[in-house]
Amino acid sequence: MKVDSRTSLMLVAALASVAVSAQARAQHDHAQHSTQAEAEKISLIPPVEPAADAPALMDHASMDHAAMGHAATGHDVATSPTSITPIAPVSDADRAAAFPVLDHHAMEHAPAIHRYLQFNRMEAWDADEGTGQAWEAIGWWGSDLNRLWLRSEGERVDGRTEASDLEVMYGRSLSPWWDMLVGVKQDFRPEDSQTWAAFGVQGLAPYKFEVSATAYLGESGQSAATIEVEYELLLTQRMILQPMLELKLYGQDDPLRRIGSGLSRIEAGLRLRYEINRHVAPYVGVVQERILGRTADYHAAHGEDNSDTRVVAGIRFWF
Repeated sequence: MKVDSRTSLMLVAALASVAVSAQARAQHDHAQHSTQAEAEKISLIPPVEPAADAPALMDHASMDHAAMGHAATGHDVATSPTSITPIAPVSDADRAAAFPVLDHHAMEHAPAIHRYLQFNRMEAWDADEGTGQAWEAIGWWGSDLNRLWLRSEGERVDGRTEASDLEVMYGRSLSPWWDMLVGVKQDFRPEDSQTWAAFGVQGLAPYKFEVSATAYLGESGQSAATIEVEYELLLTQRMILQPMLELKLYGQDDPLRRIGSGLSRIEAGLRLRYEINRHVAPYVGVVQERILGRTADYHAAHGEDNSDTRVVAGIRFWF
């Protein structure tokens, strides 16, 4: 069968028209289906009941916009105003709570004068040579920069005081960790009492070593020096191990007091204390004392040993 060109063009145009009509109908059916699905979803949402105390919605349709001075726009917009709680006026009670009456005495700063007293060692021992007791105390009174310092130490053996002294000195803070001390020292034992002029430093050295170094000038040109170093090793929050080393030196011989020139005495101690609280701490320890040089010769002449080791028990407290 032969089809001329004109007939072919007519057939192509007819098929295109049918395809366009089918596509338009499909798009229309899809849009109608989507609209119906959205309507079904909206119908499933339960209506929200307004609260009992909620303000009624404004009916813009029933409002006279001309009387309100608004120009008609041809359409109404329904709005829901937000409920705002009004701010109550400030009362006298509110002002009193915000600005209480200030007590002048409560505003005073801490007193500028402080005080402190510590018995670093208050101990006893029982050895072959006899029983003994020893003490070391330090205290101060004053401000952060200027203080009056008191230091004392001594020792008793078999009820007899072998050594005892008291130092009264003015202290000036050189830095947050160091104080300079100037004052006097009074030896009550051994033998007759003796007065010294004293000056030195004390404080916390690097690595937390507590250091005290004091030089003394006494009667008849006698001179002496004492160096003491302590360290506190925290084993626990309450258990503390404290090693200590003390050196005593003299500038010249003093046969009456059995003291020789040079390094005369070394005392090393190791004490373990338990802090019941920050103010009270019992301890046990061991102390080794050794006498050297000319001082050892004087003690040997009186039948005394040049070294002594003892186990001690005591208490450390401050207030």
